[in-house]
Amino acid sequence: MIAVGITGQHGFVGTHLFNTLGLYPDKYKRIPFEDYFFYDESILRAFIKQCDVIIHLAAMNRHSDPQVIYDTNIGLIKKLIDALECEGVAPHVLFSSSTQEDLDNLYGKSKKEGRELLEQWAIRNNASFSGLVVPNVYGEFSKPNYNTFIATFAHKLINGEQPQIIADCNIKLIYVGSLCEFVIGQFENKGVAKLNVPFDFERNVSSILSLFEQFNSLYAKKGFVPSLSDINEVNLFNTFRSYLDYKNQFPVKLVKHTDHRGMFVETIKLGIGGQVSFSTTLPGITRGNHYHTRKIERFTVIKGKARIQLRKIGGDEVLDFYLDGSEPSYVDIPVWYTHNITNIGDEELYTQFWINEWYNTEDGDTYFEMV
Repeated sequence: MIAVGITGQHGFVGTHLFNTLGLYPDKYKRIPFEDYFFYDESILRAFIKQCDVIIHLAAMNRHSDPQVIYDTNIGLIKKLIDALECEGVAPHVLFSSSTQEDLDNLYGKSKKEGRELLEQWAIRNNASFSGLVVPNVYGEFSKPNYNTFIATFAHKLINGEQPQIIADCNIKLIYVGSLCEFVIGQFENKGVAKLNVPFDFERNVSSILSLFEQFNSLYAKKGFVPSLSDINEVNLFNTFRSYLDYKNQFPVKLVKHTDHRGMFVETIKLGIGGQVSFSTTLPGITRGNHYHTRKIERFTVIKGKARIQLRKIGGDEVLDFYLDGSEPSYVDIPVWYTHNITNIGDEELYTQFWINEWYNTEDGDTYFEMV
């Protein structure tokens, strides 16, 4: 088992990487990290002694004074190196640098010089080091107006604001899940290397905004799942919907049509295929208690009474949604949220489940964890 520590564990990439490692409990042991470790030498040294691999993500991205960014980022790296040398340990260190290394700004300078300092430490101590030059990263839960323009676009559109394009250029983008897979794939490499992390795709800024405007008008406002041409658009869609206010967005009530024949309800309109399932659940029974990292899913209650619960992986807040088949309604399940559905009524519960891909036993993307 490989013991892995992540500085900046609670940041955007750090959270995803920590959670992704948690999918493989038989392969990786996660060593918890808190930001204050950098300000207590004894705690920092105790942390690094436990690690076979350290991924250094902790950094300042934005500040009104660029010099503060530079000083902070270089200072964190020097503290890490001092702790490693004081303990005389040589874990494999991976460092998240940036394509801004080549730009004339103090953030890029801090990344380049920081990578070089860690390279020098690795050479002095016969250690393994991977300096990862990372393109623009996007994904669920990144911070608007901080991590990426994609988060900013999604947040603004959902909240009724119109994003502004500063420069409509082509951007090379990598989904945070792809980045996590790449990082984990480097753990057992030996030696010292600078690695350019491959991007997933390249698009101009205006095309991303246009796509998100479609997501907003079709999905956020009408509940229609849009046409998604490839896995990159699935990842963009999952990123977009992570900014919805789930507490107030769901459950969504459907239009019920009744006549002498009975009832008819349209449960989902979509531009993609997938799989539709139907279940009956006896009173008091709970289904689920699992989560997905990529799948798009909708639960529609058409008869009986149900409680659907959601909890973000790594979080404590549980969202409760109550649905009643007398007013058919649905809840969409966000990625990285464990979820369940319970029959809280006295009769059988009828539920329709839609998911955007067929179930594959070799790659089920289903991880069990109690809500």
